[in-house]
Amino acid sequence: MYILLDRPPHANVFGRALHTSSVLDRVVSFHLSDIGEGIREVTVKEWYVKVGDVVEQFDNLCEVQSDKASVTITSRYDGKIVKLHHSVDEIALVGKPLLDFDVEDQEEDDSSSSSSSSDEDNERPDTKPAATGGQMPAGKVLATPAVRRIAMENKLDLTKVPATGRNGRVLKGDVLEFLQVIPKGTVKPHPSLVGPAGAKEQRKPELSTPTIDLKQAETVVPLKGVAKAMVRSMTEALKVPHFAYCDEVDVTKLVDVRSQLKEDAARHGVKLTYMPFFLKAASNALLQHPILNSSFDEPSESVIYKTYHNISVAMQTPQGLVVPNVKNVEQKSILQIANDLNALQERGAKGALTPNDFANGTFALSNIGIIGGTYTHPVVITPQVAIGGLGKTRVLPRFDEAGRVVPAHIMVVSWTADHRIIDGVTMASFSNLWKQYLENPNLLMLGAK
Repeated sequence: MYILLDRPPHANVFGRALHTSSVLDRVVSFHLSDIGEGIREVTVKEWYVKVGDVVEQFDNLCEVQSDKASVTITSRYDGKIVKLHHSVDEIALVGKPLLDFDVEDQEEDDSSSSSSSSDEDNERPDTKPAATGGQMPAGKVLATPAVRRIAMENKLDLTKVPATGRNGRVLKGDVLEFLQVIPKGTVKPHPSLVGPAGAKEQRKPELSTPTIDLKQAETVVPLKGVAKAMVRSMTEALKVPHFAYCDEVDVTKLVDVRSQLKEDAARHGVKLTYMPFFLKAASNALLQHPILNSSFDEPSESVIYKTYHNISVAMQTPQGLVVPNVKNVEQKSILQIANDLNALQERGAKGALTPNDFANGTFALSNIGIIGGTYTHPVVITPQVAIGGLGKTRVLPRFDEAGRVVPAHIMVVSWTADHRIIDGVTMASFSNLWKQYLENPNLLMLGAK
């Protein structure tokens, strides 16, 4: 997601990432502004610039990661970088400075910001020329972000650590040896760094186990990004009284239908899984039970019904478990739902999901079955009021209409609902209707979208 700055520096516009304070001595301080969805802090993933670099408008400055999406920050001005306020992996707060730079003979137009609120004026930072004490050392050290974080937490200069990795890379073990957390000699140099003579001098492994101070061998890793957000969201979610309801679904006919349609979908460039059928069946059932597509306003003790079905889908990404949603499922065909779902999964795999992908979810499904589980107890994603957990589909013996034992594809669904406004009868009725659509998938074709 790229955010370009094309508005006056003090304009209160959703979607802009930075605003600037008034300019004194040509030094401009960029602040991280609200990027939506209640995000108050981000982690600096990567700097594309360093102190002393000269940048032009729209050049990439850095990439930041919130608990939901990755955002690339771009430059609004031509100028020279004066100061970076954060290192990689540090937390940057909304409304606080991100970096300073000299605007190089550019004069900011204050007329556009003359209507700014007094609150913004009071929050303008000191614009004296920034110190450059935070510059990187001249000798660059090869190391992963995880290694740099350990060094930062222990106030360790990585240039002083003997490197045993390939091409002079400092490894985690090098840092732990230097800090005397593990015994010397534990880390073996990369083979490219050891000559024939050195190979002969390698000692045989000792039979005795070295004594290690367990407390010193422990590494404290602060939660950030998705993991940190999960702490807050799950804490809030479990304040809500939940109840669970489970049932079995015979998806034998759905397996046949999907098998017949997946090649046609592939010709349209769409990968057709079972999830689009689950989403469409849920949307059709929500039309009959709209309270499950609502939210509960606790202060006024009111139920807010939603006419749109933005169904959230839990998916695993390199950043962790995220729950974006497919928009307006009630208006789309199964092929369109599959296409939207594929796009979400592709963005999730690249860490490129945007705040809009998570906005305004109304109902949720989580397919734990792709991992291998059968039963689950999903947690409702507030302010939604219901969620379904789908188990693994198994081939099990069942009786047909003639009383004969036949193989059947059986999937278990586990529903969880907000018991403040949802009762068991409503949840069971919804589940039965959803089950009916999946056991007779041709019903999903009636009424099309």
